[in-house]
Amino acid sequence: MTIRNVRDHGQRYRPRMACLKKLEAVVLEMQDPKTGVKSQTQRLVITTIPHAITGEDIVEWIANRFKVGAAGKLGALFLLIPFLLQTPYFWPAQQWPVEDTDYAIYLAKRNIRKKGMLELHEQEQYNNLHKWMNHKWDFIVMQAKEQYRAGKERKKPDRVVFDCQERAYWVVHRPPVTYSNSVDDLTMSLITDYQCIMRPRVKSSVSIGALVKYSTTYKQHDPFLYPCLPSNPWLTDDVTYWQLNMQNIENPTKMRVERWTFSFGELLSDPRGRDDFRLFLKKEFSGENLAFWEACEDLKWGTAATMKEKAQQIYKTFLARGAPRWINIDGKTMEITVKGLSHPHRYVLDAAQTHIYMLMKKDSYGRYLKSPVFKETQKKAVVPDDSQLEQNAKKRRPSLSPIILRQQEEEQKAKLAASGPVDITQVMSKLAQKKGTEHRT
Repeated sequence: MTIRNVRDHGQRYRPRMACLKKLEAVVLEMQDPKTGVKSQTQRLVITTIPHAITGEDIVEWIANRFKVGAAGKLGALFLLIPFLLQTPYFWPAQQWPVEDTDYAIYLAKRNIRKKGMLELHEQEQYNNLHKWMNHKWDFIVMQAKEQYRAGKERKKPDRVVFDCQERAYWVVHRPPVTYSNSVDDLTMSLITDYQCIMRPRVKSSVSIGALVKYSTTYKQHDPFLYPCLPSNPWLTDDVTYWQLNMQNIENPTKMRVERWTFSFGELLSDPRGRDDFRLFLKKEFSGENLAFWEACEDLKWGTAATMKEKAQQIYKTFLARGAPRWINIDGKTMEITVKGLSHPHRYVLDAAQTHIYMLMKKDSYGRYLKSPVFKETQKKAVVPDDSQLEQNAKKRRPSLSPIILRQQEEEQKAKLAASGPVDITQVMSKLAQKKGTEHRT
C-alpha cells in the first residue's frame, strides 16, 4: 500500500515541460567540448576538480550564443541555475514520479548515515512512513543500505555533491511543515487569513478612475508637468522658487496651502503645515496628540543607540498614569503598547500612533480646515507673479554639449601652446617617454 498526498502531484503534472526540455537542450549544448563553455581543471590543496567553470564564462557564452544584452544574460542565467546545479538524473524532464517509497528509502539512508540524528521534520516523516509501510519496511531498509554502500565507493567530492543534490530534490518535493508553538501566533495567522479573504476587490474601472482623479488633483502641483511660479529653478538660475517654498517660511505660497486640503497626510508631511496645525491644536487644548505622533516618528527614524531611552521617555510623558501630557487611547491599544515596551523596538508604539493619527484625521483635521487659523493662513498666502516666466524664457539659452566644451578647451590649449615659448626639455622628455612605450610594446 502506497500513501499518496492529495496536494502532491509530482513532476508528472508539470505544465511547462516543453520549455523545460528546451532549457535542458541548452545545458547539453553548453557541455559540448567544441562549442560549449570552456572548462579547466581546478586544483585545490588536496582536491582536483576536473571540469570547473566560472559564472563569467557562462554569462559570456549565453551572450555570444543568443545575442542578448545584460538583462537577457541575467534572465537566462536565472533560468539555467536549477539545471547547472543538478545532475541530469534530477532534471524535471525525467518526469520521475515522487513516490513515498523513494522518500522512505532516502530517509532510511540518511538515518544510517547520521546514526539516527535526523532533523525534526525528517524524524517525524520517518516515523509516519515506518508506521504506514511496516509491511515492506525490510525492503526499504535493504535498498537504503545498498545505496549507502554504493555511495561510499564514490570519491568524497562526488559523494558530497550528490548528497546535496538529492537533499535539495526532496526539500522541494517534501518540504518541511512548520508549526507554531504559540497560541497567539496561530490566532494572528487566522485573523490575517480572514482579513485577506474578506478584503474587498476593486474593479479596474474604479482603480483607473481613482488614478485619473489623483493625477488631475496633483497635476498643477508637479513642477515638471506645470509651470513653476515665479520661475523654474531647474531651467534657470533664479532661486526664488526655493526661497518661497522653504520648510519653515512665515508666509507659504497659495499652492502649498491648497495642498494641505488634499489629505491629512499632506498636512503632516509639510513642516510648515504641521506648525499651523499645532497652533490650532494648542487653542483646542489637544496639542499632546500631535506631540505624541511626532515623538513616535522620531523613535521610528532615529538612531538605534537612543531607541530604548526614547521609548521609555515617550511612555513617561504620554502614556503612564499621571503623565504630564497624557493622551486618550482605548484599553486594548494601551495593553498592546505596554506589553511591547518590555522589549522596545522602533515600531513598538505603532498601535498607539495609528490610534492617535486616526483620531486627529477624523476629528481635528476637519475642524482645522474650517478654523480661523487656516483661513488666516490662506489669506496671508503668497501668490507668485507669473510675469517673470516670459522674461526667463527670453533669457534662456540652450547649454552646450560637454563634448563641444571639451573640444573648445583643447583648441584653446593648443592655441596657447602655439603662441607661447617652447620648452625644449619638456618636448625631449615627452619624446623619450613615447620611444620607451614603443620599445616595450
